[in-house]
Amino acid sequence: MPEPHEDKRPLAERIAAEIRKLIMSGEWEPGRKVPTNEVLRAQYETSNVTIQRALQILKDERFLEGQTGVGVFVRSERAQTIQPAHYIAPSEPGQPYRWLTEATKRQQRGKYRMLEVGEVVPPREVAKALRLDEGDTAMLRSRIGFLDDQPAELVYSYYPIELARGTRLADRRLIPGGSPALLHEMGYPTRSQDDAVAARPATTEEYEALEIPRDVPVIEVFRVVYSNDERPVEVTLLTKPAHRFKMGYHVEL
Repeated sequence: MPEPHEDKRPLAERIAAEIRKLIMSGEWEPGRKVPTNEVLRAQYETSNVTIQRALQILKDERFLEGQTGVGVFVRSERAQTIQPAHYIAPSEPGQPYRWLTEATKRQQRGKYRMLEVGEVVPPREVAKALRLDEGDTAMLRSRIGFLDDQPAELVYSYYPIELARGTRLADRRLIPGGSPALLHEMGYPTRSQDDAVAARPATTEEYEALEIPRDVPVIEVFRVVYSNDERPVEVTLLTKPAHRFKMGYHVEL
């Protein structure tokens, strides 16, 4: 039989992982004062140096905030749960993209900044999802979303060329109401959507654009949107910083 898999990470990293879980789960609420080094030393049976290293890791990752002469506290914001189902339906005529209106409901300021629009040869998994032949191009629309001026998501959306060329999907400007509303107007209403969610280390582009601290991973969503007759009309690669967001799903049985 194979040997049991052993956690050989430095003890400081293991302690940081335990505390990180307490924060992400809400067990340690925002603003809570972290136990003293003496208490943590006794709990984890280690040295003061190791505890300080663990806490510094979490400060660097922005899970903890130090206040000189007062102590160390859990960050003031809890991890936010994003529910993709809220954004499937197109916006009502004249209304902003649902991602923005949902932010307003949460008393947040949401905005997008376009990065790139143009015809490209898409990644292999995107081409496969759009049912393209090798070498075929797609229309790319990439953008970065902000919540309260903090980068919240990096989005790469791809559309079939024959559907997008000559439409607002090829325009560098933001689309009023977002792509679901435009596709609906064009006769391609959203009928269903498949999401594949993963976690992985950030690329350099993601690290810089999303202001990822230290080695925090990103949440990656690979989304395929289908219209009538199960035709794929949009494929989106979306990444979010995992120290600030969770993905939430509600399933009716």
